[in-house]
Amino acid sequence: MTTPLVIAAHGTRDPQGEAVSRELADRVQALLPDRRVAIGFVELSSPSIPDVLVDVLRGQDDPRAVVVPLMLGTGGHVRIDIPEFIEQTLEALPGARIDYATHLGPDPRLIDAVRARIAAVMGDWVPADTTVVLVGRGALVPDANADHVRLARLHFETGGWQGVEPGFIQVTRPSLPEALDRAYAAGGRKIVVMGHWLFPGRLRTWTHQQSAAWAAAHPDAQVRVAEVIGACDELAHVVADRYRQTLLDAPGAGAPAYLSGLRLGGRRVVVVGGGAVSTRRVPRLLDSGADVTLISPEATPALEALVAQGRLAWERRRYADGDVAGAWYALAQTDDPRVNALVAAEAEAGRTFCVRADDATGGSAWTATTMNADGVTVGVLGSRDPVRSRGVRDALLASVRSALAKEAS
Repeated sequence: MTTPLVIAAHGTRDPQGEAVSRELADRVQALLPDRRVAIGFVELSSPSIPDVLVDVLRGQDDPRAVVVPLMLGTGGHVRIDIPEFIEQTLEALPGARIDYATHLGPDPRLIDAVRARIAAVMGDWVPADTTVVLVGRGALVPDANADHVRLARLHFETGGWQGVEPGFIQVTRPSLPEALDRAYAAGGRKIVVMGHWLFPGRLRTWTHQQSAAWAAAHPDAQVRVAEVIGACDELAHVVADRYRQTLLDAPGAGAPAYLSGLRLGGRRVVVVGGGAVSTRRVPRLLDSGADVTLISPEATPALEALVAQGRLAWERRRYADGDVAGAWYALAQTDDPRVNALVAAEAEAGRTFCVRADDATGGSAWTATTMNADGVTVGVLGSRDPVRSRGVRDALLASVRSALAKEAS
């Protein structure tokens, strides 16, 4: 039996919101016609996540399911509630296996969906004259709120807006009225409020109410409220991909990446960070003919030697937003995870493949461990275990050398 997918949704008292959630599940089912797709809710709606998990797992010879959290951020539901529901189910069904996918996050397809909702309500407004107030749910988890602020900045950098102000509908600040005040103080008079959540419900209602009240008190400003993301194809594809990725990450499967050879000759590559990792990787990029730019306030002597030889361009400074623009490939290799995350986020927004040295899952590409022998390159991609990958590579290389030696004789 194929592994079923359980979508873990928030739940709502709004019948329309629940209906749209179920419509989304139907769209995902259409993308995975040979898999069972079920939806459960954290609260307010039925069935519960444990009830759905028990239902899909019972009767399987080798009970297994994948849970995909239908959540944009990493708040308490993603970090606490859904994992507790999974543990509760495993206690009820000893021997079952439940794999937990990553949350939806700032996937480029969801960014496109948000822009489509904004464009639909803008009418004849142009982005350069329009300020966007991006409203998040608000969470008790600071990281989740910080992710929302970063997302607002990403929309500003890539959308061409007059401004983008982050705000929150509950729990934390700035509140929606406060975010509108900030937009107004910065000169915004054409303002689009975008509630950054998935389905209709109380949050959507509150957004309309608070936006209307603020607009009534500021007659010289125009405020339009965009629709929520909803049960769209973009969201359905992201959920299906989270499911597929989780299956690929399972023991026994191959590396969850597509192994390919990049022809980088004459193409711009940006390397951020001038330490040991870059020292190992930059020479191979240069050997491929790539036009490599190193961005780092400092560099190892080996990298400085490449600069002196005229093979490597070096911008002796810290990373700044926009550095990845126009690159075909990027490597985030500093010793600061925050900087690496910014580089990876910019690359993701610009659809540039990016390797992140400190967190393989935080980038869109991995570097294979390779070795050359007699015109043959042997490369291995593992599931984020470099020691194991090197061992497999060396064993394969020995086999290749043996085969080449037999051909030569």
